[in-house]
Amino acid sequence: MRIGIDARLTGYRDGGISEYTRRLIEALARLDHTDEYAILHAARPTRIAPDLAPAANFRRITALTPCHHRFERITLSLEVLRLRLDVLHSPDFIPPRLGAKHHVITVHDLNFLYYPQFQTADSLRYYSGHIRAAVQQAAHILADSQATKDDLNRLLGVPADKVTVHRLGVDPAFQPLPGDAARVVRERLGLPLGYLLFVGTFEPRKNLPGLLEAYAALCADLADAPPLVIVGRRGWLYESVFQKVAALRLESRVRWLEDLPFADLPAVYNSAAALVAPSFYEGFGLPALEAMACGVPTVVSNRGSLPEVVGDTGLLIDPDRPDELAEALRRVLVDSDLRRRSAEAGLARAATFTWQHTAEIALSVYRRVSGC
Repeated sequence: MRIGIDARLTGYRDGGISEYTRRLIEALARLDHTDEYAILHAARPTRIAPDLAPAANFRRITALTPCHHRFERITLSLEVLRLRLDVLHSPDFIPPRLGAKHHVITVHDLNFLYYPQFQTADSLRYYSGHIRAAVQQAAHILADSQATKDDLNRLLGVPADKVTVHRLGVDPAFQPLPGDAARVVRERLGLPLGYLLFVGTFEPRKNLPGLLEAYAALCADLADAPPLVIVGRRGWLYESVFQKVAALRLESRVRWLEDLPFADLPAVYNSAAALVAPSFYEGFGLPALEAMACGVPTVVSNRGSLPEVVGDTGLLIDPDRPDELAEALRRVLVDSDLRRRSAEAGLARAATFTWQHTAEIALSVYRRVSGC
């Protein structure tokens, strides 16, 4: 087969879909030494992006069409047609109108349909404006979770047999670390041991204002409550988060670690008392899985895919109930048996999530749609 994978987004941002695309390509390179892969890279990236041609049967293709351009589906078609692909995989939802005999897309979530108020105008125009045509055009759809597969059926009428779930994997760097290794990073960052941790983009669907309300209530109940450490980067519509910290007078208790290097992240997880993910919606929820792989208890939303990721290893809360979240945070801090059970169960569950399995399912879909 000649397989194309659109990796242009990795030239504009890291994390999220870019992380998925990079890990999938790396796993496919370890798995498949027979088929030919054309990996589309952005011609004018805005960040230093990895060269995603990790094996002899993978080649780098430079694409002039920028991501999310208003004419992207047309201009990218013209660029890709010359490659004569059997399958083109679009990991960022939206495929070109033409370009391959068969198109596979990944739909990570339908947050933009559930919560349009949480989107920028440009994001809403791009995803909501094209998603119906994309799912209709695709020969097959990959979804990160059963929750997203169900959403595709419920909101867009996509038949169940057109969608295959392939859960994401976890990087081997996320594991329990020796105490000294975590301590060195923690001391360099000026962090205490045993804080509450949030990891993710600062944007409305992550429900950071709700987390801050719950944390303020926790501090009123527990005078010695540990700091809340917030790791990530600013997304869209993030201003209300910083305003909320000031309104609740939490400046001295909340620590911000923006754009933390990946190499420091496993140690930051290892030093936490618990990972908190109170999102209104997640298509998967990698931070919860990364925390579990480090042996860290989790407190997560009971919506979207997060219950699938943590199973019965963590505490589930209603993201619309800050009081419920505050009580869950109190429990995980004061109950050492709960923390131990959650950590042990999370480690065992996290071991079942691998990028190799993700890639095996993707490759089986490529072969099925192409008839190879």
